[in-house]
Amino acid sequence: MNSTIDSSLPNGNTSVPLPSIVDLANRPFPAPTVTSGALVTALQASIQSRLSKNIWFVYPPNVKASPHAIDFSLGDYLSFTSSDRFRKHLLDTINRSPDILGSGGTRVLVNPHSITSLEARLESFFHVPTGGALLCQSGYTGNLTFLSAVPQPGDVVVYDEFIHASMHHGLQTCQAEKQVSFKHNDLGDLRRVLGGLVGADSDLGSRLRGGTSTVLLVVESLYSMDGTIACLAEQIRVLEELLPLGNGVMFIDEAHATGLYGPQGRGRVAFEGLENHPRILGRLCTFGKALGNSGAVLLTQPVVNRYLANYGRPVIYSTTPTNLSVLSIGCSFDMLEDGTASVLATQLLTSCKWFVETLRTRLARNGVPQDIMYASVHATAGDDITAFTPVIPIMSSPRNKTDTVHPVTELELELRTNHNIVVRAIPFPIVPRGHERLRVCLNVDHGREDLEKLLGALVGWATRETAIRAALREEQALGRSRL
Repeated sequence: MNSTIDSSLPNGNTSVPLPSIVDLANRPFPAPTVTSGALVTALQASIQSRLSKNIWFVYPPNVKASPHAIDFSLGDYLSFTSSDRFRKHLLDTINRSPDILGSGGTRVLVNPHSITSLEARLESFFHVPTGGALLCQSGYTGNLTFLSAVPQPGDVVVYDEFIHASMHHGLQTCQAEKQVSFKHNDLGDLRRVLGGLVGADSDLGSRLRGGTSTVLLVVESLYSMDGTIACLAEQIRVLEELLPLGNGVMFIDEAHATGLYGPQGRGRVAFEGLENHPRILGRLCTFGKALGNSGAVLLTQPVVNRYLANYGRPVIYSTTPTNLSVLSIGCSFDMLEDGTASVLATQLLTSCKWFVETLRTRLARNGVPQDIMYASVHATAGDDITAFTPVIPIMSSPRNKTDTVHPVTELELELRTNHNIVVRAIPFPIVPRGHERLRVCLNVDHGREDLEKLLGALVGWATRETAIRAALREEQALGRSRL
């Protein structure tokens, strides 16, 4: 397969090298130098092992090098980063601000007014008590801080099997006595897991029934790889039923929901009317997706915030976000508060619904079976736009078990090479084997023409692949009949 974008692409696009996984696997590593030693040799061996299994990652090529490429890989859902209005507002804000650069150090050494003012604003915006907001350097830092520190000895963490890597990282170092996963978004399995814990004839079961140990339920409100939406209210009802003494609480990552759902974009918790629910101990809202910034805020109870100021090591020992970052985050929330984001979110989710329904219709019309391509979206045609998400996984199965390169990886390369469309394949081990997918992320800036181009490329590939696999099956059947 050609791994370079042809210079004859429309719009005068120039060639951009794009090595395939096969190219990378066949590319030899230089021999270790005499001074590199055993450690570097071991690192190179680990890299080569991944290459041989086709699970090697490289930083993607720079899309800016191909100015006419249509990029469906970005989490910039509301397209704030390309908004002239947002840019002008930010520059005007910077020009009026006395403090722009730096932050002065870690939070325990300095506590800038810009930080405390933003936290107070976020407490009001997200309807949490005074002292309940903690600004973090990133969503990863926020999840790591909360989950590594808050669960106590004797507690239990129950988590959705598809939670983010940052949440797993936090749980690896927490003090909880036990950690148990449940099947993704499966209320029945959640009930089974919790029922088994509470009903166990053990010291832990006795403590849970007596309310002296706590279950922390850890979920995302919108899952970043699957585009699925958690049933938060139903999960809370299961907690209330099985842990009636109040010792079952939740921590919710709202990274991909912030800015898109609920009043003023306050997330799925607000959308479901669950703000300040006593069973929600904490939630994380990030600024690096729909809000076009970086950083995050932990929203919790003041006592938890004070505890994290003493035990939340990732925040304690990290440099405080810069004044410039705080100014930019504030500008994002200006657009949430004035209603701009809600208008854009409605526009985006309307496009998401149209895209999914159109793809399903065209695949069915062309006779494409689901093992070759389907949009793994749980929302149906009769659902409101708020049941749809901008994360749309496109699934495909290998032709046979011996394939060395997964079809979604080939499809990613074809889209870039032949159509100048950027979409990322998500291979194992980012997701489990059998769950590899092409991850389409829709943004407000994607117009109908862009969506039609992607639809045409996807349906065209799937239709050709259907014919190829049918021919292979016929050939195999003829071969068996001759035996």
